[in-house]
Amino acid sequence: MKDFIQNEMTRKVFFIVLAVLCLTPLVSSPIALVLGFGLAVFIGNPFEKHLHHYIHLLLQISIVGLGFGMKLDEALHAGKTGLMLTVVSIVTVMVLGYFLGKIFKLERPLSYLISAGTAICGGSAIAAVSPIIKPNTKQISLALAIVFTLNSIALFVYPAIGHLLNLSQEQFGLWCAVGIHDTSSVVGAASKYGDEALKIATTVKLARALWIIPVSLITMFIFKSKDSKIKIPWFIGYFIIAILLNTYFPFLDRFSTSITVLAKSGLNLTLFFIGSTLSLQTLKSIGLKPLLTAVLLWITISVGSLLYIIH
Repeated sequence: MKDFIQNEMTRKVFFIVLAVLCLTPLVSSPIALVLGFGLAVFIGNPFEKHLHHYIHLLLQISIVGLGFGMKLDEALHAGKTGLMLTVVSIVTVMVLGYFLGKIFKLERPLSYLISAGTAICGGSAIAAVSPIIKPNTKQISLALAIVFTLNSIALFVYPAIGHLLNLSQEQFGLWCAVGIHDTSSVVGAASKYGDEALKIATTVKLARALWIIPVSLITMFIFKSKDSKIKIPWFIGYFIIAILLNTYFPFLDRFSTSITVLAKSGLNLTLFFIGSTLSLQTLKSIGLKPLLTAVLLWITISVGSLLYIIH
């Protein structure tokens, strides 16, 4: 199909039409991701060089918007529920990732990036620790490709398993927040399952993302890097402010539904953008050993957290 769509303007128009479609209720989060990936494979992404910055910005704005659909007591309950599971899962994945890296003889920076991305919050964690451990560009790209690939799979697999096991909204939201790497896929999968699952998943996942700070400090000690800066996810503070505003200013109730609808649409668009940055060439570049390491870590955290939540 690429041969038929050579005109750059035509490709841009096609991209924009699909992007607008993803903002409508006609397209769910998983479908938005598939549309983006399909576009990248069949006609190419005409905006690929410029999208990465906007993906992070749009995701952050959408997450803050979801805060206007929550109350403080709901957020505190969700955060408290997932605290112990979060701590145990992060420690387990980081330790297991270290040993798997040794077993498969992976390059130390690559092994660490995969472990951090799986343990905390996918691409954001990889971006946070990269300046500290100083991996090369190929290692960063490889770790991101693996994480985004598994995120894409999770977006379809998790809701299906949730319905198969008849998980409650609370159970599924907590499982998403712990078992899925990236915030965009966590929120995408949870929103497909239900509003209550979405609230819990978003709150627990953002609380989990704050672990970027202590993990970055530990990383500086492990890799003996004193001149590196820690990337703090400041947007989480805005998410908390949105919850406080929605809790203590009742007049905002008339706007909260509209804001959360817009936020969900923004999330769909984010997933479309993410899908459009993937390609078959990127997927083919993933080696067997790094992929096996990531899959084993993902299975461990997914199955372990699910068994804990159910029992």
